[in-house]
Amino acid sequence: MSKTSSITRDIITFVLLVIVVVVPIRLFIAQPFIVDGSSMFPTFQNGNYLIVDELTYDFSKPQRGDVIVFRYPGNPSIFYIKRIIGLPNETITIKDGRVTITEPSGAARALTEPFISAKDTTYNIKTTLGPKQYFVMGDNRPESSDSRVWGPVPSRNIIGRVFLRLFPPNGFGVFPGVHHFAPVVHTITASTTTSNL
Repeated sequence: MSKTSSITRDIITFVLLVIVVVVPIRLFIAQPFIVDGSSMFPTFQNGNYLIVDELTYDFSKPQRGDVIVFRYPGNPSIFYIKRIIGLPNETITIKDGRVTITEPSGAARALTEPFISAKDTTYNIKTTLGPKQYFVMGDNRPESSDSRVWGPVPSRNIIGRVFLRLFPPNGFGVFPGVHHFAPVVHTITASTTTSNL
């Protein structure tokens, strides 16, 4: 076999490997995402290079505290990164920057959020989510346009959760920014005067 034939064969083999292995991973399992803006500061900063896991939510539901990438409901061609705060069928109450979650059972929790850089007392709202809706907010509350402004994120808009931070190198991490909230600490009676978005 000539040297030219060998090189041609190697090139064809490489291209086939890319088609068979890399392309499906890129399309169905994970995709890159570059942070643009400061809405998730200090957890994520402008220019951070992330890998988004697109597969997990096919087998399990998003959890409170997950950092997700999704299509902005107002314009699906735009991608946002935020943290999940409220889950389907829950009531979210925000007063003076303090977030309280009321579950359908009436159990409630006042969230402790060590990841936020600054509270925002601008928004005082109360809303109940639908069965396939998520309430999301940025960690940098004063600089974040999120569910407080434009409402919940439909489950169909969620691309996936942030799996890896590859850049900058000193910020490398697996599931960066994920936060596991404490269990319910007290119970209250759910209010019937909620509004639906």
